[in-house]
Amino acid sequence: MAVQVSITKEDIARLVFEVKRLYDFDFSEYAEQSFRRRIEHVLVTYGAGSIDELIKKIKADKDLLQKFVNDITVNTTELFRDPDVWLNLRRNVLPKLKNKTNINIWHAGCSSGEEVYSMLILLNEMDMLFNAKVFATDINTEILNRAKNGIFNSRLHHAYFDNFDKVIKTNPLNFEETIDVPYDKYFEIDKAKKSFMIKEFLRDKVTFKYHNLTEGGIFYKFDLILCRNVIIYFNTELQNKVVSLFHESLFQDGMLLIGAHENISYLPVGTKFESKMMKGLYFKK
Repeated sequence: MAVQVSITKEDIARLVFEVKRLYDFDFSEYAEQSFRRRIEHVLVTYGAGSIDELIKKIKADKDLLQKFVNDITVNTTELFRDPDVWLNLRRNVLPKLKNKTNINIWHAGCSSGEEVYSMLILLNEMDMLFNAKVFATDINTEILNRAKNGIFNSRLHHAYFDNFDKVIKTNPLNFEETIDVPYDKYFEIDKAKKSFMIKEFLRDKVTFKYHNLTEGGIFYKFDLILCRNVIIYFNTELQNKVVSLFHESLFQDGMLLIGAHENISYLPVGTKFESKMMKGLYFKK
């Protein structure tokens, strides 16, 4: 039975210093509580009995250092997570972009890509996919590759199709009605392997790329940015830095969607957002 290692603030500071020196990645502004939990998990997973032993391991193995960064930054997601959010997007938010010649969408911290493919499916159902440019970024290289492949384990994610039904098979103009949308329109289902693959025409529509939110950098202007349940892991200073990046990356009146339990009430100087329509949705002003 694995024994949990007690970690001090000094341990965390020493680990953060070494990772920044070795990998040029700065964890110093991550929220301490969640960062500590993830380090505790990593220590057990790697069989390290102390922070010093962990540092020694990642110094000796560059691949392990990359794996450490991946393990610390991993996020969870699922297809059409929180169906009410997606129904609101379908009924109230995306129609605002309907008449645009080009629709630019950024999924920041996209994890394994389920939310990205949810968006592509929804855009297609709304006849908006043809003029949409969708970018998806994450710092976790391993999970980005998984997102690009678009293959998911249906046994582990048995609620996927329930969420799909709630969002895609519901008539947004009349919730009492249902629409017949077959699963094979978007998924290649392998019952033997208990998996399904997102169809190629959707996978080809999205650009996945590595990007570190903590380092900033604007590579495009967007109409909609989705970054749900990511900034909750950052402290206030880093949250402000990332929110400023989003503000600068949005067109005027562009929209930012964060998690329902995340908060950007205390905005950094120079950023103006207005919250309306749904919880977690902000318009750039």
